[in-house]
Amino acid sequence: MLASLAVLTAALLAFHSAVPNTVGRFGSLLETFLPWLGLAVPLLAVLAVLRRSVTALVILLLPAAVWGHLFGGRLLAEGRGAHDLTAVQHNVSDVNADPTGTARALIRTAPDFVALEELTPAALPAYERALASDYPYHAVEGTVGLWSRHPLSAVRPVDIRPEGIEEGWNRGVRSTARTPWGDVAVYVAHLPSVRLRWNGLGSGWRDESAGLLGAAVVAENLDRVILLGDFNGTVDDRGLEPVTSRMDSTGQAFAFSWPASFPVSRIDHVMARSATVTNVRTLPATGSDHLPVAVDIRLDRGGRR
Repeated sequence: MLASLAVLTAALLAFHSAVPNTVGRFGSLLETFLPWLGLAVPLLAVLAVLRRSVTALVILLLPAAVWGHLFGGRLLAEGRGAHDLTAVQHNVSDVNADPTGTARALIRTAPDFVALEELTPAALPAYERALASDYPYHAVEGTVGLWSRHPLSAVRPVDIRPEGIEEGWNRGVRSTARTPWGDVAVYVAHLPSVRLRWNGLGSGWRDESAGLLGAAVVAENLDRVILLGDFNGTVDDRGLEPVTSRMDSTGQAFAFSWPASFPVSRIDHVMARSATVTNVRTLPATGSDHLPVAVDIRLDRGGRR
């Protein structure tokens, strides 16, 4: 039995995309917590030792090797190499009691861009005041906003509202940032939440919204694109494939961002096109239930300006 469980663990790790998503979206549920499946290896190893099963211990090398191939690189510290831009992404929480302190914490890393989600009308003025001196350019649409050191133009909303959500639900904004290396299209998006239910993962609205966001990125005229947001899913989750298949995903580090009290997954992302995202890391906790995520970005030099 232990040997069979070891083989099953290796199969789920290696062929997670084969787990069907048609009922309960169990494939997406598995992929949301896929790295944690590796915990089965030490657990089964302890049981194998207790049972004195040499066969099980040998077969456990299989899931260990698969996990190492998929995720081992994420355990290695990534140095801060050459880069052009730094960006911070943060779902600040609509019940954050200290928006001013949160804003000040985010700018300690001196990023070029700060993307915020769950902005409320009551808290927005506090964020604007706290960020104004360092970030003179900003764009806000609904509950999402972008603050920038570089001039912004061509600001417009991005419609990622799934069918069935009421009018007035605005969680996407796009702008053009004029950087020293040319124009970059910068998007901020907050995809709908998912719910874990008795019959599986409720991610229908999130998946539909990801499809709309992916289509917007495809239609973008500028080559260089930076996409920041709370996507309510990990880069391994097939529900985000309309976005992740078209963008350089958020580096190799785990950098779990949610929940802030005990992070188990990274659902906050910075992605790029005609650019490379490096040195992904989380910042200290704020008054939110998410941790901020900071990244460095190296722009390709061949993009249209």
